[in-house]
Amino acid sequence: MRLTTASHHIAIETRGLTRRFGDFTAVDNLDLTITTGTIYGFLGPNGCGKSTSMRLITGLLTPTSGSVQVLGMAIPDNAESLRLRIGYMTQKFSLYEDLSVEENLRFMAQIYNLDTRATKARIAAQLAEYGLDQRRHRLAGSLSGGQRQRLALAAATLHQPELLILDEPTSAVDPENRRDFWEKLFDLCDQGATILVSTHYMDEAERCHGLAILEAGIKRADGAPATLMRELGAQVIEIDGADLRQLKQQLTDIPEVVSAAQQGTHLRVLIRDTVTEPDVWFKQVHAPLAAGREIHLVRPSLEDVFVHCTGEGRRQ
Repeated sequence: MRLTTASHHIAIETRGLTRRFGDFTAVDNLDLTITTGTIYGFLGPNGCGKSTSMRLITGLLTPTSGSVQVLGMAIPDNAESLRLRIGYMTQKFSLYEDLSVEENLRFMAQIYNLDTRATKARIAAQLAEYGLDQRRHRLAGSLSGGQRQRLALAAATLHQPELLILDEPTSAVDPENRRDFWEKLFDLCDQGATILVSTHYMDEAERCHGLAILEAGIKRADGAPATLMRELGAQVIEIDGADLRQLKQQLTDIPEVVSAAQQGTHLRVLIRDTVTEPDVWFKQVHAPLAAGREIHLVRPSLEDVFVHCTGEGRRQ
């Protein structure tokens, strides 16, 4: 079965994608349209359906209902045909720790049925590209977290896939390695690859061209990060002053306040968009709480978007 959207500009398209495990719904009626040559992110906490959605898209799981089309082909019917066109990197390091770096890549070359004559040159290129050429004979189990991450990415892209799926690939590495990893992703994207990546880091989510915010298997928001921040549907003020913990508790009782969180010496307060000029409103309507405090209207962040989109679920 083919979906109606023209497939040559669409890498991934799902309609009503649902997966249940008994009475538990892991993915609930998920609609996605991911353009070729972009980096698209799944943002959400553990258990929100990111990994299950990725397994449905790769054909590792069969949907309970709904449809998936990847690179113009229906999933899971054509999963085997798509195997050599997709690279998949799991959250947990899944290569062989008792094999060397180079031996792992040779093994993956056999899995991908790469041409024997071209394999040596391709492995050498990957080792150089990912800074592993000086560690080619080291056991994978002896590598640092960042080195393991680079090896896993080198293995996942060894066969030069059109689509790369990465399940929380940076969860166990330091900020410097995370930054370098994302630079590699943009290099791959610039070469024409489409990348689907899951994360729970806000700074990584902001790097994506497009983004879906997931909660309890439901897509709460979908769009470019800048667009989601611009169309938040709420406004943000920052409140300075003393006794911020007590103030936060008082703010939670105000119906117009979506959330309040302390950041250093101020509270960041998300206020429903039914309130105009929230800084002025707070000073006038809640004068006792505002007395002696600096109050500023500030630009929303992606974290504000996430809190606003998923707030109802947390309050239930």
